[in-house]
Amino acid sequence: MLDNKTPQRITIMSGKILPKNLTKGVDLCGVDIHYYIVRSDLACYMRSTNFHSGDNLEVFSLHPSCRGGDHYLAHKDGLFYIIKGSQYRRVKNMTTDEDSIVYPLHRNCQKGDHYLTAFGYFYIIYQGRSVYRKTKNLSEDTDSIEHPLHPNCRDGLYYFGVADFYYFVKPHDKWGIQYVKSTNFNIDDNSQTFSFHPSVIPFLPGGLGVSKGSAYGEWSCIKTISNDSGTPVEWKKSITKKIGYEKEKMSSIEHNWNVSATVSAETGDLTALITKSQFSLTAEYGGSSVNTEKETWSEATEIEETIAVTLQPHKKIYVWSYQLGLGKEPVLHCRDMKISAKPDPPTDIPLPPAKH
Repeated sequence: MLDNKTPQRITIMSGKILPKNLTKGVDLCGVDIHYYIVRSDLACYMRSTNFHSGDNLEVFSLHPSCRGGDHYLAHKDGLFYIIKGSQYRRVKNMTTDEDSIVYPLHRNCQKGDHYLTAFGYFYIIYQGRSVYRKTKNLSEDTDSIEHPLHPNCRDGLYYFGVADFYYFVKPHDKWGIQYVKSTNFNIDDNSQTFSFHPSVIPFLPGGLGVSKGSAYGEWSCIKTISNDSGTPVEWKKSITKKIGYEKEKMSSIEHNWNVSATVSAETGDLTALITKSQFSLTAEYGGSSVNTEKETWSEATEIEETIAVTLQPHKKIYVWSYQLGLGKEPVLHCRDMKISAKPDPPTDIPLPPAKH
């Protein structure tokens, strides 16, 4: 007798994105009419003309020399600034590393928590001291001055500037993931709060857990084999199991994205990279803390495996397959399979832990 048995699972929505201090090579910045989300871990960046309405979402590859920055910002001169330690790299194009020049970062401008540009100035946020520094030049620290941060502006997860406005991403609250548009960090001005468009959220670190649901890992019972007779039975048959990545389920996150050919050529399946990243995060940010690099990330297919067992009288065995999912949907069918004599699923996690 064969039947299926799936363990019950409670889905917990995390609804949080990673703050900047827990990421490397990830940042938000803006210049002219464009907003940018830089994801060094995905080797690419997203450009948009409006995070709230999700307009003109384009994804470009990130040049190797432009990856792994501590901070990313863009100035009114149309150039990007990538800070690493006590230096910064100024480039015209983050895909080609065009016209790149490296400058020293003035000692007064180092060790900031966030960097942005607005009103023709560079701004450095020191959240620990609740102040921000304003300067004309990061290398020379000209015309610099410090101001206190208004209490309402101190808890940003990311800060960026576009033209004559400051922006910062708020910690998650009952209204979801939002960002604030302001003209002054020093006073409580007439600021505006906006939500992120659903098409933008998955590109934020941890955002896939917000849009799809928190990650989970579980052993799913794919077959139950019973011997209802009074004598031992030799059972040898092929069973079908699924292995691989449910690409079609995840492809919807790219529907409003225009992904450049260089991204596809360099990174392969972008949604798979984003999903891998989500699974590696801690449960606090909607992940499972597992490393899935060695799993099969090609399109999910069914394969057959032969099982040979001696089944004792009036006994059952259960065949389990491990899978990872988001929300209520299984996304990655792993290679691991187990056979047990108990109806309860195994308790071990067969994947190596992610490095944080």
